[in-house]
Amino acid sequence: MKLVIEEKLCKGCNLCTMVCPYNIFQEGTKLNEKGIVVPVLDRPERCTNCRLQKLYQRRLCGVCQLICPDQAIKWVEEGPYEPHKVVIEF
Repeated sequence: MKLVIEEKLCKGCNLCTMVCPYNIFQEGTKLNEKGIVVPVLDRPERCTNCRLQKLYQRRLCGVCQLICPDQAIKWVEEGPYEPHKVVIEF
């Protein structure tokens, strides 16, 4: 699973940037097609939820998805051989 922000649904409130314990969201700099500055994912591999959800069959965090008033943050399936980077921090 990987974390994605649906730019069409996001209104740029930046609540996700404030609540994420892993600091994977950064305030964006580019405007989307509606003229809204959408947050960007900075080092999404730090989010243990999206990487370990399938392994443990439970959500470890999910704060960003819960706080988003527009339901613009979600997890999508990765391809079977899609390369990804995993970071383990202590």
